[in-house]
Amino acid sequence: MLLKWRLPALLLVILCYLQYALWFGQNNVSDYLQNRDIVAKLTYENNQLKMRNEQMFAEIADLYQGSEAIEERARSHLGMIKPNEHFYRIVTESVSPK
Repeated sequence: MLLKWRLPALLLVILCYLQYALWFGQNNVSDYLQNRDIVAKLTYENNQLKMRNEQMFAEIADLYQGSEAIEERARSHLGMIKPNEHFYRIVTESVSPK
């Protein structure tokens, strides 16, 4: 009679141990969920940085290949103009809210 209950009792103890390890032990479910969220955030940040790098590489390639990008940079950032060219800046008054 006692032998009849040993196997189910042993299996129950093993089940309880495994459940404890799953929910409260090292590398439990909440650790997994936290790590999953961290990985998702880092993946998003990496994708943003990849896009920025691709834009920078495209801009660098454009600067090496054509003079139009260099001219645009000189005009917008340095305020340079071509010979016999007139530059007009139209300034509009902005109304500040009171």
